[in-house]
Amino acid sequence: MNYLAHIFLSGDDDLLKLGNFMADEIKGKSYKTYPSEIQRGILLHRAIDDYTDHHKLVSRGAHRFFSEIGHYNSVVIDMIYDHILAKNWKNYCQTKLSVYAEEFYQLLDANLLLLPNKISKVVPYMIEHNWLLNYANLDDLKSILMQMNRKTKHDTHLEIGVDIYLQHQERFEDEFRLFFDDIQSFCQSKIKELNKIV
Repeated sequence: MNYLAHIFLSGDDDLLKLGNFMADEIKGKSYKTYPSEIQRGILLHRAIDDYTDHHKLVSRGAHRFFSEIGHYNSVVIDMIYDHILAKNWKNYCQTKLSVYAEEFYQLLDANLLLLPNKISKVVPYMIEHNWLLNYANLDDLKSILMQMNRKTKHDTHLEIGVDIYLQHQERFEDEFRLFFDDIQSFCQSKIKELNKIV
C-alpha cells in the first residue's frame, strides 16, 4: 500500500492520517515520543504493511513483476494498487478525490512541524505535483516510477510495471477489489484495538 491507500485506511481521524503518512520514517520505539493519536497512526501503518505483505492476493500480483523488476516488485504492486484505488475512488469514498487530496495537503501544511525532516521535505513536491490525484493517471504513475529509479541501489526500470499491469489489468483489478475489502475490515478492527491500548 502506498500513500493514498494508507491515508484512506486511516478513516476520518486527521492525526491518525498524519501518523500513518509519516510512519516509514519513524523507527523502532521512537514512535512513543509522539502524541497518542499519532502513535496509533504509526502503529496502524505498520499493521497495514504486515497484513499486506502476507496477503496471498498481493503476493500473487507482485509475483507478476518479479521476472522484470526483481525484489522491487513489492514497491511496484503498492503503486499499482494506489492507481487502482484512485481510478475507482468513487466506489470507496463519497468525497471527490480532488477534494480529498486538497484537504489532506492542507492538513500536512498545517502540521509540518510534526513531520520528520525527511517527510517534510517531500511534502511541497507531493503537493506541487498532486501525487494523490495523479495516481489515477497511468502516464503520471509511470513518471513517478521513473523518478523512483534514481533512488534504487541498482539499475532498475520500475516503470515497466505499468506495462505489466496493462497486460494483466483485469486480474490485478479483481485481486485488488477482494484484497481491499479484506484490508478495510482489518483496519476497522485494528483501529478499535489501538484505541484501547495506546
